Amino acid sequence: MTLNIGDKAPNFEGKNQDGKVITLTDYKGKKLVMFFYPKDNTPGCTEEACNLRDNIGALHKAGFEILGISSDDEKSHTKFIKKHTLPFDLIADTHKIIHEAYGVWGEKLMFGRKYMGTLRTTFLIDEKGKISDIIKKVNTKDHTSQIIS
Repeated sequence: MTLNIGDKAPNFEGKNQDGKVITLTDYKGKKLVMFFYPKDNTPGCTEEACNLRDNIGALHKAGFEILGISSDDEKSHTKFIKKHTLPFDLIADTHKIIHEAYGVWGEKLMFGRKYMGTLRTTFLIDEKGKISDIIKKVNTKDHTSQIIS
């Protein structure tokens, strides 16, 4: 599925690091940064998450809530959050249902080898549940400036 700016964001249901069910409707009336990332505790994903953590005040001031999603399980998310003191929820999408709904599970290429994986993508969702921006070329070291610009 290909989503575009202006589309209604697909609703989802997933468990966070504590096993609590989170849905898109939980964020109704709020702006949401929903970032899909490949793997907990890998260099690029850690840079991205820590950049959002370090700029959480500016993101909140701009009215955004933050939600990360990867195919890692709840236990992995708990370790990632504790190790890097992340102040936002991470959804465990182990069956890639949310990934598929947002079109971010796809073919990747590394060292000449093709494989399926998470396409690092951030969706900005407005208060009415519409996609206001899609960031496909994520700058992991300075992601906040891509969001707030």
